[in-house]
Amino acid sequence: MRYLAKDRMPDLLWSEVKSFFDPDQMGALPDVYVPDAVVEDWQALFDLIRSRGWEWKYAEGDSTRQMPCAAESFSRSPDEGFTTLHVWPVPGVAVVFLLETAAEIDFQVDLRELQGQAGLDTLFDFLCTIGRRLGKPVLMCGEFGSRVPVLGFDPTVDCVVLLADP
Repeated sequence: MRYLAKDRMPDLLWSEVKSFFDPDQMGALPDVYVPDAVVEDWQALFDLIRSRGWEWKYAEGDSTRQMPCAAESFSRSPDEGFTTLHVWPVPGVAVVFLLETAAEIDFQVDLRELQGQAGLDTLFDFLCTIGRRLGKPVLMCGEFGSRVPVLGFDPTVDCVVLLADP
């Protein structure tokens, strides 16, 4: 098992996993998710975003507004429009959370913004930060409907692990 552990040099090198970051192979916007979530996990995520000082934009339909509590976000009617939360953990890297259901934290990253070792490290740091806060796995799979994860944060070993061969 190869991984990126906290406070270590990366064991996963770009040259070894770059196929997972190829927009033609994985899709430009792969799905990343935290399974088995509850509203309290979403609230912990909202609190994490605020506490880290990450830039963010919360939108309900076409309107942007202050980020409410998670319970309020999920009390809206689907007729009121789609809810998204854009987060920039570092300049130039956007993460888009899709608030469709409280039962799973879904988000997308743009692989074109995550090229090279620096992009890999940025994504892994982000996955680890979320996974550690929630104490849950954070999994990445391709954009094209497959829910088979290729890599993800594993809370039992406190690091990002490969879940498929590159």
